Amino acid sequence: MVTRRSFLKTTAMASTGLLIGPSLFAKSKSNYIGIQLYTVRELMAKDPVATLASVAKIGFNSVEGATYTGTQKFYGMDPAAFKKVLSDNGLVMFSGHYLLGESMPDTKGTISNEWQKAVDDAAAVGLKYMVCAYLFEPERGTLDHYKQTADKLNKAGEIAKKAGLQLCYHNHAFEFDAQDGKLPYDVLLTNTDADLVKMELDLYWTYKAKQNPMALFSRNPGRFPLWHVKDMDNTPKQDFTEVGNGVIPFKEIFAHAKEAGLKYFFNEQDQTPGDPLVSMEKSYAYIKKNLV
Repeated sequence: MVTRRSFLKTTAMASTGLLIGPSLFAKSKSNYIGIQLYTVRELMAKDPVATLASVAKIGFNSVEGATYTGTQKFYGMDPAAFKKVLSDNGLVMFSGHYLLGESMPDTKGTISNEWQKAVDDAAAVGLKYMVCAYLFEPERGTLDHYKQTADKLNKAGEIAKKAGLQLCYHNHAFEFDAQDGKLPYDVLLTNTDADLVKMELDLYWTYKAKQNPMALFSRNPGRFPLWHVKDMDNTPKQDFTEVGNGVIPFKEIFAHAKEAGLKYFFNEQDQTPGDPLVSMEKSYAYIKKNLV
């Protein structure tokens, strides 16, 4: 089973080895239902062209990338070739995931190494958002370390902004593990420039950490232009499940889309019980019927 940690680390090391209704969600954006391609990572590794065709056939019309970092290519393709494959399938890629790179200094295409090249390539594909996807354990540490990370994000966000792109930070649950009565997530929020660094809120991990997304929106209005729409099953394990099959109150959350500043969202399911395309079909059907 490929976990996010192993997937991102393997991808990064590759280069060194070589809504309730439209009125509640901006109408100009409600035509887009996105998928985070990590959901189909194994299929993308085998045949990205065929997989993207399958994604489009389900009905998804936007994607969020997961593999640029490390290879400095998009699923083995240069920006122009990848953009053409997307276009041929009626897809656009508004956002992509990248690594901080602090614990992998030799890996290129990260915030810490050849970030400008990553920004240039993202712009060439047509991205609007570049997202710091995950902090490996050595990149977390103390609250002071999170402040240092915030400084790095500000600098990376400034470079992205000059190219017309917005940097975001994607959370898991560990950012909500309190240290000395403070949350690392709050440290990142308060120590980053709200114009240079915004947030991609992963709804599953937010609930896993027993946090209330609506409270985050209220305290930080407009700071959350991207969401991961990912459901949690009603078992003690609180595992991943198809959207609408779990306990996360998506209709209530989408009612706060304007306050959050939501622009685009991406369905994601880190693990599926079988063929990920089957799970994606179920999630898409629920999202199409109930949230947009």
